[in-house]
Amino acid sequence: MTASNRIAFFGVPVDLLTLEQTVALAGAAMQNGTPARHVALNVAKFVKMRHDLELDRDVRESDIVGIDGMGIALGIKLFGEGKAVRVPGIDLMDALIGWCALNGKRPFILGAKQDALETAARNLQARYPGLKFAGLHNGYWGEADEAGIVAEIRASKADCLFVAMPTPRKERFLHRNADALGVPFIMGVGGSVDVMAGLVSRAPKWMQAMGLEWLHRLLQEPRKMMWRYLSTNMAYAGILLVALGKRLAGISPISRLP
Repeated sequence: MTASNRIAFFGVPVDLLTLEQTVALAGAAMQNGTPARHVALNVAKFVKMRHDLELDRDVRESDIVGIDGMGIALGIKLFGEGKAVRVPGIDLMDALIGWCALNGKRPFILGAKQDALETAARNLQARYPGLKFAGLHNGYWGEADEAGIVAEIRASKADCLFVAMPTPRKERFLHRNADALGVPFIMGVGGSVDVMAGLVSRAPKWMQAMGLEWLHRLLQEPRKMMWRYLSTNMAYAGILLVALGKRLAGISPISRLP
């Protein structure tokens, strides 16, 4: 399955989709049993792709490349593509969980710590009555356990799978196992389970609207996030500045893909 409205942004495929359009595509995959894999693109991942060939491959082989970071949305708009809308991974996951509850579909969540996973599942079932999970499995295992986990997910006959692990671990896992999992819709959700469990707070709505969630997270975890934001954001700014110079010569970093 290939999403509509696909562009290349500095050669990276990006799908210009709203939250509602993405939910519709995921729902169609679950209804029809047609495999579809979603990846959320933010500035950190975009920059890492430029020197991590495996991550670059993992993103490119995904069926839907959604805009998760405000920096990506603003960068695309900077070069004249006004349809770029940020769809945060946690919002998409929450919307899809609600869709599953309404349509009798069963999600599987893989990742996070066991207590966080169980708390998040209880919170989601309280929010969405009738929701039934195909399974839950924490993200702490060794290489020797992976085949058994894949078999467990496949046997569960889940309609969708949310992989709550950091980049690039979740991308590597899905590259190795996407076909063997036998799940129609798959997406990586990073730390969303911790938020849904109430262990990590999201930025206030006004900060979300202004694209300042990165600042909220930086204030929460300054030692962890400072270098990441400094290194990747500065690299991204440099990429945009070079592209702005080339734009004067009529060269755009955006092109349409079929």
